[in-house]
Amino acid sequence: MSVRRFGLIAALVLTATAGCAAAPVEPALRPPQVPKGGIAPTTRFTPLAGGTVTTPAPVVGTDGKTHVTYELLLTNATPAPVTVEKVDVLAGGRVVDSLTGPRLAAQSTLLAEQSADPANGDPAAPVTPIPASGVGVVWLDVLFDGAAPDSLAHRVTASIGGGPAVEVDTGTVPVSTAPAPVLGPPLRGGPWYASDGCCVDNTHHRRGLAPIDGRILVPQRYAIDWYLLDDQHRAWVDDPSQITNFLAYDQPAIAVADGVVVDATDGFADTTSLPAPPPVPPIVETVGNHVTLMIAPGRYALYAHFKQGSVAVQTGQQVKQGDVLGHIGSSGNSTAPHLHFQLNTEPTFFPTDSTPFAFDCLRLDGQVTERIWDDVLAEQPTPVLPYQASNDTTEHRDQMPLDRNVVTFC
Repeated sequence: MSVRRFGLIAALVLTATAGCAAAPVEPALRPPQVPKGGIAPTTRFTPLAGGTVTTPAPVVGTDGKTHVTYELLLTNATPAPVTVEKVDVLAGGRVVDSLTGPRLAAQSTLLAEQSADPANGDPAAPVTPIPASGVGVVWLDVLFDGAAPDSLAHRVTASIGGGPAVEVDTGTVPVSTAPAPVLGPPLRGGPWYASDGCCVDNTHHRRGLAPIDGRILVPQRYAIDWYLLDDQHRAWVDDPSQITNFLAYDQPAIAVADGVVVDATDGFADTTSLPAPPPVPPIVETVGNHVTLMIAPGRYALYAHFKQGSVAVQTGQQVKQGDVLGHIGSSGNSTAPHLHFQLNTEPTFFPTDSTPFAFDCLRLDGQVTERIWDDVLAEQPTPVLPYQASNDTTEHRDQMPLDRNVVTFC
């Protein structure tokens, strides 16, 4: 504003207030707080920079532990390979988890690399060095007996080019204070095998990191593939190349909460892994016939791989908890009939962030004891899954099934 214009406005104000009682004088504005300048004596150049893909969010699993599951990305900012030797996770300055040796090797990969499943991997496998200008991922699942802290910090011990080890603090990440939503069942009864679930095993859901629309995401972090079993722990009977022989086939999937359908897609054919796995479909066909249900602002329940012609709702339709949404099939990127279920932050599968959820009531029947990838489930020599029964007869409330749990919904 020019000085002349300011003077004119001031004159008009004085004229308008002439003869009026003097307005109370406001106290002078206090000067803003001035931060202390200078470089802190602890400041230094570091070989690694750290960051996370998501804001970690807590959820109680069927083991009774609070799981905080997320990814720590480590960028090598040097021209030499960096070998991570130890990752400490801290809360309030106290170490709450520490990864070294075989456990660190099993839970670390390069950005586009798969690693051994901690349950089945080579216990002597070394940690893969992060190459110059490369990025490593530490797949974290930090456990607590009670409530999770409101933030976590990371301290990484690493050596550069075979030199002496150095410690690097990679900063603090806030932990979400929002409780995981408690849902009704997505399926009726059981027993249902929770395949490729959370939180530590190397599954295509948990470690499905992908660059989508210019962002690094893990869009299936908490997803579960549900297969119905019989009393012999079989997912199918007779010929597995016939998808109708899978026990889950044509089973109804139901709404986990009241909500509105934001996407209902049908028309894709069912597929099978036999005699050879189908080609990977285009990205828009990944989830095949599906329903996306908005159950709260920013919370979307995705049901994928429905049987062709079985989607029972339309976009924009209001549904109640327990309403049938569709029937299990094997459409999209699927090799055997199952229900893929997860919660998203967006009304789409790509791109989205995957967030935790719990079910209001389930019983823990047992555990499938070996990793069997969904892609080769139908190729197993026997339909009987390796299984260990649970002695737990209690009802688990407000908990999330963990990978390879076999559960019955109350």
